Amino acid sequence: MFSSGNVTVYVANMDRAVRFYSETLGLKLAYRFGDHWASVEVGKGLTIGLHPASETAPAGRKGSMAIGLELSGSIHEAIKVLEAKGVRFSGAVNEGKGGSFAGFEDPDGNQLY
Repeated sequence: MFSSGNVTVYVANMDRAVRFYSETLGLKLAYRFGDHWASVEVGKGLTIGLHPASETAPAGRKGSMAIGLELSGSIHEAIKVLEAKGVRFSGAVNEGKGGSFAGFEDPDGNQLY
């Protein structure tokens, strides 16, 4: 029935958000329509849509969404690379039966892991 989709992230500053997702995280900026919309591709069918925040859809509302990014390499190496780019992680790596997870936020406070 469904073949694809996206996660929409409401952001306070489009330029800052595009830089974070494409340059800091190294994801592919597929296209951008000025300050109205940007699509960032993660691979395996995940697209992150960046959209300007509004009164009805504020940026960075804690707990309203989280984006999980799957790694192809070591989580510890990825953390080192991202920390060197200024990303701050919220605690130690959580290692369990479902895998290893490390939480961080984008510039608007949206949660990623």
